[in-house]
Amino acid sequence: MKFSAIYRSRHSSSQSSSLPWISPLKFAKPAEPKPDPPPEISVEAARKRKYISHDSAIDLIKREKDPQHALKIFNMVSEQKGFQHNNATYATILEKLARCNKFHAVDRVLRQMTYETCKFHEGTFVNLMKHFSKSSLHEKVLHAFFSIQPIVREKPSPKALSTCLNLLLDTNRVDLARKLLLHAKRRLTHKPNVCVFNILVKYHCKNGDLESAFEVVKEMRNSKLSYPNLVTYSTLMDGLCRNGRLKEAFELFEEMVSRDQIVPDPLTYNVLINGFCRGGKPDRARNVIEFMKNNGCYPNVYNYSALVNGLCKVGKLQDAKGVLAEMKGSGLKPDTVTYTSLINFLCRNGQIGEAMELLEEMKESECRADTVTFNVILGGLCREGRFEEALDMLEKLPHQGVYLNKGSYRIVLNSLIQKCELKKAKELLGLMLSRGFLPHYATSNELLVCLCKAGMADDAAMALFDLVEMGFQPELESWEVLIGLICRHRKLLYVFELLDELVVTNT
Repeated sequence: MKFSAIYRSRHSSSQSSSLPWISPLKFAKPAEPKPDPPPEISVEAARKRKYISHDSAIDLIKREKDPQHALKIFNMVSEQKGFQHNNATYATILEKLARCNKFHAVDRVLRQMTYETCKFHEGTFVNLMKHFSKSSLHEKVLHAFFSIQPIVREKPSPKALSTCLNLLLDTNRVDLARKLLLHAKRRLTHKPNVCVFNILVKYHCKNGDLESAFEVVKEMRNSKLSYPNLVTYSTLMDGLCRNGRLKEAFELFEEMVSRDQIVPDPLTYNVLINGFCRGGKPDRARNVIEFMKNNGCYPNVYNYSALVNGLCKVGKLQDAKGVLAEMKGSGLKPDTVTYTSLINFLCRNGQIGEAMELLEEMKESECRADTVTFNVILGGLCREGRFEEALDMLEKLPHQGVYLNKGSYRIVLNSLIQKCELKKAKELLGLMLSRGFLPHYATSNELLVCLCKAGMADDAAMALFDLVEMGFQPELESWEVLIGLICRHRKLLYVFELLDELVVTNT
């Protein structure tokens, strides 16, 4: 009998039987009852049970990118039983909010701090002053200083006073600086120290008011708590040099050494070196270098770089090369500024080949050329008509990790237009726009007009469309020339499209 027949017979008999068929599986060992699942715990409940310490709160606030969420974290942790914010948590949230320019929130947090009992440090307020100053909120700079005493419960230190004064005078807010000094004179026990006097000297020198600067120094000498130091003299000497008073600057240098017996450092010497070089007297600057060496102060890279730049400016290339060799001989590694000064001179005097050799030398000595260096090279190549090399550099340098700015592209584009290399100029325009750089407004209009005058209607139209997409609005003359050219070439579709662009641009 076949298995199917047996199955059918058994199945039919079981249906006709009065007793139900019982599967043998039902006699298997009964399964043990499953334990009840644990009660579900909500995320909020889990968070509430986990205590967040001060260090954890600080870490969470620092890692949070959204300042509003950071503020929520700050407020949330304060709801924990037994948690009290301290100076570190307040400093962290204030830094986060100020860095993101959320100054209204900063004001609210500062008001909250006045009700706290923990000990605060003035460094938090010094940091806030810097953020306020960066955002040109100069009144808030002063307010932050005034908030130190009521919140920190101590009088501001000389450092806080100096920082506030410097920030206000650097932005020329003399009115607020005067309020600050009057407040310090009436309310604070600290007398103006050397740092405060030096800030005032710097301010007057920066504004060319050297007489007032010397008055401040005179007051310093009469003060029992401060006396002119190296910074004071260096600032005065720099002010004199920038005003062309080189003889007085050198006399002041001699007075500093002989009268006050202050030993100059390389930075002070550099003030004189730069002064003589700016005044077209690099030989005097060279004498300062020799004086340094004879008095046990060895010139650094910045001293030599300033001298190389000064020699190049007066056309003394061989002397500049000699200084470069002297640098290397003394164990110093020439920096980017040193090389760029020489490269600039070579490029402007038609010696681009030698400039390229120096660029290669920089690469071999692991001295990284910057944007200024490459812009100088690009200008030199264009002046020699070596456009293929310039375009090749523009194409490849960004892929080698070199940052090029809009000036890099504009240098080459301007030269191409001047030399009527319009095909290359059109290709460079496409590269510029693809990398997010716009030509100068006048250059863009000049390129469009030149393309039109050369009969390159398609190129001119495509260049215009590409420029308009980047927000460029051409001059009326450019529109007229371009549309007239296209009409002459009977490309009326272009005309209608350009007119549409004209209407959209004007609206």
